[in-house]
Amino acid sequence: MGAAAGAADRKPVKSPFPPLHSLWMYTMNRCTKSRARSAFSAFLAGLFLTFAVTASAQGIQRDAPKDVVLGKLVVTAPPEITLDGKPDRLSPGSRIRDLNNMLVLSGGIVGKTLPVVYRRDAAGLIHEVWILTDDEYTKLGGAGSGANGAQRFIELLALIFGARR
Repeated sequence: MGAAAGAADRKPVKSPFPPLHSLWMYTMNRCTKSRARSAFSAFLAGLFLTFAVTASAQGIQRDAPKDVVLGKLVVTAPPEITLDGKPDRLSPGSRIRDLNNMLVLSGGIVGKTLPVVYRRDAAGLIHEVWILTDDEYTKLGGAGSGANGAQRFIELLALIFGARR
């Protein structure tokens, strides 16, 4: 009887080590409050960054291109093109932009005659092309003549690309 009374009087010994959470012993993972808070804050941060990037992307403005030439483009067999009836070639990595400043694949406009302004690269190949509307093309058509023709051409380009925003 003395042994049973002695066992009841003993207090459990506390370990100096923190309790070990073993995934082998405790196979059911619990979502603790600290984990839930950190997951929720990470979700909110990701949501905030998504909206911040989306809002900043809407602020992109299309500026009028500089050093461009007006012409009529027909893509015959990419990268072969004709500009104003003369055979020419697109450069590797050339960019063709539509009215919304979106990239257009040259294969998608084969055989179409498009009014454009374009820029050449250092090798003389057509590197950047901006597609215009017929109204924009007619406005720019007479801008190159006269003493201030180049300045007027640049001003009209700024007006056209400013109106597309």
